[in-house]
Amino acid sequence: MHAENPVAAINRTDLLPETGTRMPVLFIGHGSPEFTLGTNEFNTVWKKLGREIPKPSAILCISAHWVIQEGLAITAMKVPKTIHDFYGFPEELYEIEYSAPGSPEFASRVQNLVQSVAVDLDYEWGLDHGTWSVLRHMYPDASIPVVQLSLNYNQPPDLHFRIGQELKKLRDHGVLIIGSGNLVHNLMMLRMGAHPYPWAVEFDEMVKQGIAKGDFDMVVRYVRSPVAHMAHPTNEHLLPLLYVLGAAGDDSPRFFTESIFAGSVSMRSVAFGLGPS
Repeated sequence: MHAENPVAAINRTDLLPETGTRMPVLFIGHGSPEFTLGTNEFNTVWKKLGREIPKPSAILCISAHWVIQEGLAITAMKVPKTIHDFYGFPEELYEIEYSAPGSPEFASRVQNLVQSVAVDLDYEWGLDHGTWSVLRHMYPDASIPVVQLSLNYNQPPDLHFRIGQELKKLRDHGVLIIGSGNLVHNLMMLRMGAHPYPWAVEFDEMVKQGIAKGDFDMVVRYVRSPVAHMAHPTNEHLLPLLYVLGAAGDDSPRFFTESIFAGSVSMRSVAFGLGPS
């Protein structure tokens, strides 16, 4: 990670013109890397989303799989690498390359837009599977610039939400904001073919109702739920949702892929500003 900013002299407000159309903002339950293979109920919906959403000028993705310990970071290289950040999966997954361009200029704009915490420009990470496993179905030609914003375990939930609020204005500049994680994520309890655990159903439904009612504060304070520790032994898969809620504003939610996989991984996803299905 590097702090130097090679585009510091650029006026960030001029990097992307307003489009006159507000882009939606998405939270995608990405689940297992294997869901990107073949054709299934999840990647079929991801393909449909790519056709339904106006073509973005750029994509900002907050993935559960890039966690740092201090501040925040944003990928700022021209050509981000494809990261295969998993092990023990079919060889086919390790052969996937998603060759979308990056955008140092856009990364610098985001860096300056976020005021709640310092954001470093990063030249080492790339696009992890929380990003490319979904985008390769939404935008298979990989022609749209993509940057990733990191997560930080040490920041309180309300700060993640506030950063999402600061990013909201990007939606008026043709930017598609995607949070990629899972509403319930407990791999220690994952059992193939298992029915959803009661605590998984309870937490998933609690979050859904909070979103449906516009009670984002309840979602931000999810740790008050008696089953929160079971739904998220660590919270990196829920934090991307808080960015999405912050950027959602008053837009109405639309839920999709609402199943719970292998007992303990919720695939529930939600779009704001997309309209009815």
